[in-house]
Amino acid sequence: MANVKEFSVEEKLGSLLTLQKIESKLDEVHILKGELPMEVADLEDEIQGLHSRQTRIEEEINGVTDFIEQRKAAIKEAEGLIKKYDKQSSNVKNNREFEAINKEIEMQQLEVKLAEKHIKDATEEISEKAVLLEKAKKNVTSKESVLATKKGELEKIIAANEKEEKHFNKLATEAKQHVDSRLLASYEKIRKSYRNGLAVVPVERDACGGCFNAIPPQKQSEIKQHKKIMICENCGRILVDEELNNGVLIK
Repeated sequence: MANVKEFSVEEKLGSLLTLQKIESKLDEVHILKGELPMEVADLEDEIQGLHSRQTRIEEEINGVTDFIEQRKAAIKEAEGLIKKYDKQSSNVKNNREFEAINKEIEMQQLEVKLAEKHIKDATEEISEKAVLLEKAKKNVTSKESVLATKKGELEKIIAANEKEEKHFNKLATEAKQHVDSRLLASYEKIRKSYRNGLAVVPVERDACGGCFNAIPPQKQSEIKQHKKIMICENCGRILVDEELNNGVLIK
């Protein structure tokens, strides 16, 4: 069976510190983008919602337009029946038939009036929806203009830093291969807990480089010996001494 090399604590810390410094460089590149990626994503979601609203209003207008056409057809049909009944009224044989025809004519006239009222109300509704549609369209145009500007700014930043970002991404991938798996899992968990992404920090001026909590002299001495992984009791970050920290350089 092949011998598996057991790395010293100092080597493990060096590998982890290298990864931290590389990912901190990547964080700097991401900071240059600022809130732009989130703003772009939010605007895209908002525009999608506005398009859906615009489509919904257009569908509602089409529905009301169809209703108006139906009411117009109903008027045409009623007017046709009125003419028919009017012709029949000249050939009635008794008052009973005359009253029955008149009743039918009155019903169709009421149908016409009701349909005309429906058309009037529906036309007013279309006018109101047309105003809403115009506002929705203007809103979409405005937001799309802002989105185009934001995307342009983001693309410029990405283009300016693309080479550097690719370089550090490659270094980070390689560095992770040299870090103990359990230590890497702890590092990533700690890193996600802090906005600045610092999971490995040096002891500077007798304090933790992450939370600035004082580190006792005895603990500082143990950190310098590199015999075990030392954690800040206050923030949980992994601590290294200044000498080790200054010895790891990233280009």
